[in-house]
Amino acid sequence: MSGTGVEVSAQSARSRALAVLRIRSRALAVALLPTAVAVVLLVAVAMDHVAGAGWRLATWILVAVAFLALLAAVGIALVVARSRPAVSPTIPIPEESAPDLYRMVRDLADRLEVPAPSAIALTPDCDSWLEDRTHRAHGPPRPQSPDEIAGVRGLQTRTPAAPVLVIGSPFLWWMRVGELRAVLAPVVAGTGPSAHPDIAAARRFVRGLDAAVAVTAAPRRGPVPHLALAGVGWVARLLLRSCRGHAAEMERGVAAAAADRAQAVDYGLRIVAQEQVGLAYAGWDRLLTRVALPAWRMGRWPSRLDAGVVAALTELSRRDRLAEGFASRLGERPACDLLEEPGLIDEAASLLAARLFHGGPAEAGPDWAPVNWAEYPDEVVDRKWRTDAARLHRVLDAQGVSRSSDPTALAPGGPTLARVMDHLTGLAGAGASGGSVGDDDSAGGDTARVPRERAPAAEPAAPRDADAYEVAAAEAEAAEATEVEDDEGGGVANARTAALAAGLSAELAREEAAAPAIRSASPPVGGPVGQGGPDAALWDDGTLPLFPLQQPRTAREVLTDHVTAMVCCAAMDTAGATPGLDWLDGPSLLIHGERSADLTPRVLALIEGGDPTPLRDWLRHAGIRAEKPVRLV
Repeated sequence: MSGTGVEVSAQSARSRALAVLRIRSRALAVALLPTAVAVVLLVAVAMDHVAGAGWRLATWILVAVAFLALLAAVGIALVVARSRPAVSPTIPIPEESAPDLYRMVRDLADRLEVPAPSAIALTPDCDSWLEDRTHRAHGPPRPQSPDEIAGVRGLQTRTPAAPVLVIGSPFLWWMRVGELRAVLAPVVAGTGPSAHPDIAAARRFVRGLDAAVAVTAAPRRGPVPHLALAGVGWVARLLLRSCRGHAAEMERGVAAAAADRAQAVDYGLRIVAQEQVGLAYAGWDRLLTRVALPAWRMGRWPSRLDAGVVAALTELSRRDRLAEGFASRLGERPACDLLEEPGLIDEAASLLAARLFHGGPAEAGPDWAPVNWAEYPDEVVDRKWRTDAARLHRVLDAQGVSRSSDPTALAPGGPTLARVMDHLTGLAGAGASGGSVGDDDSAGGDTARVPRERAPAAEPAAPRDADAYEVAAAEAEAAEATEVEDDEGGGVANARTAALAAGLSAELAREEAAAPAIRSASPPVGGPVGQGGPDAALWDDGTLPLFPLQQPRTAREVLTDHVTAMVCCAAMDTAGATPGLDWLDGPSLLIHGERSADLTPRVLALIEGGDPTPLRDWLRHAGIRAEKPVRLV
C-alpha cells in the first residue's frame, strides 16, 4: 500500500473539507452580525455610553433588522437541515439474505483497514458507489451496538455512520467472486475518508444545500410561500456556488485516497475485472433496449434481466472471436452465489429496472405482468407482431384502402400481406401483383393513390371518436415530418407511404393516450425480507420513469416495424415459422429453426423506394404466401 500517496490525498480532501466548513462558518457569522451589533448598541445605550434620540432610534431599527435577519437565518437553516437530498432507488439487501456477500465486504474492509459499509443495496445498472443515507427520515433503523441497547447511547462519542455500498446487479451475475472483490476494493476503500468528521460534515452541508435548492424550485401556491422560498433558494444557490469548487476537489481527494489504498488488494485481477465491467455494461444496455423495451411497451416485464445478461454475453462470446476468452470464465463461481435467493433478488431488480427506465406500478397486475424467458417468444414476440399487424390493417381501413387488388385472392376480405405490399407499391385496386416505383409514378387511374400534392391528413377517413380533430392534426404533423425526411433523403419515398406512416403514428398516440395510467408513485413497503421493492421514501415525487430508454420513433421507423411485423405474421401462419428471442437483437423470426437476419433491408426497399422485388423474392424463397390471410389479435 502506498502510504505516502494515501496520506497526501487524504490530507488534500480534509483541507478542502475545512474550506467548505469555513464557508458555512462565514455564512453563520454574516447571519449573526446584525444581532451582535444590536446587542452592543443596546448595552451602550443602557450604560449611557451613547445618548440622544437619534442613537436610540438607530438602536431599535437595528434591533428590528437583527430580528428579521435572525429569523431568516433560522428559516434557511431549517430548510437546509430538513430537506432530503435525492438518493438512488435501490433494492436493499439485508445481511440474512446475503451473509456471504456481507462477509466478503467486511473481509475486504478489514484488509483495507477502513470501516465496513453499514449496508448493501443493489441497483439495476452497471456501476457501484457509496451513498450516505444518514439524512433520511425513513428507512430501516441503523444496527445498534450493545452499548446503545443498554441505554447509554447519549454517553457515546458520536462518529459518522458508514455509507451504504450500492452494487450494480449485472455485476453479481456476470462477474466471478474474485472479480467482484477486485472491482469493489476501490469503492469500499472510500469508507475511510468518509469516516473523517470534517469530510462527513462538509458532505452533509453540500447535500443539504443541494436539496434545499431542489425544494425551493418546486412550484408553490400563494405569493407569500413562493417569495419566501425564492429567497431561501437564492441564498442556497449562492452558498452552493461558493463551495462548489472546494467540494469537487474534496471528492477528487477522497477518490484518489481510496484508489491508492486499494492498490495492494487484487491489483492484477482488477485490471482484468475492469474489462468485464465494460463488457457487462454493453450487454446490459443491449438487453434493455433490444429485449426488455419491447416487452415493457406491451405491459410485460422480463423477470430475470440479470440472468439475461449472462445469456447475452455468452452469445456474444460465441459470435465474436475477440470475446472467446470470456466464456472460459463461466466455470468459476459466479458472484450471485453470494446471495441466498438470487432468483427473487433478480426479479426485484428487474421490476425496479422496468420502473426506472420505462415506468410502471410496483406490483404485477393485468396490464403489468412478469414474463419468463421461456415464455418470451409466445407472450411478447408473437403478441407484439400480431398487435402491430392489426394496427396496420386498422389504419389501412381508416384510409379507405381496398382489401385486395386480386379478385381471385383466397380471402379478399381478410388481412393479408399482399394488401400491404400492393398499397405501398401503388397497385391497390389496379389488379396487378407486381410493380415498381416507375409504375407508381406513371399510373393515372388508380383511385386508391394519394396524390403527392394532396395533404396526407385529408386522405384518411374521419376517426370514429371525439378526438377527430386532434388525430387529424397529429396525422398532418407526422406526414409533414415524413415529407421533410423524404426531401433530405432519409424518409419514406412517396405520399402514400407518408400517409400510412402518419396514420400509424396517430394511432399509436391515440392508444397511448387512451391506455390506463400504469405508473404509481408509492409502492408498498412490505414484501419478503430482502426482496421487497425500494423504499417508499424514494418514490415520493412520482417522477417515473427516471431514465427513459424509449426515444421518439420517426414515422419511417414506425412504418418499418409494422410492415416487418406483418411479414412475420405471414411467415408464421403460412410457412410454419416461429417467433424467437435473440439475446443481442431482441425479437427474431425463426424459419426452419434458423434466425432470419436479412428481412429488414428488403422491407426498407419496399417502404423507402416502393420496390417490392427483393421482398417478393425473399417470400418466394421462404415459401411464404402473401395472399393468404393471417391471424391478428
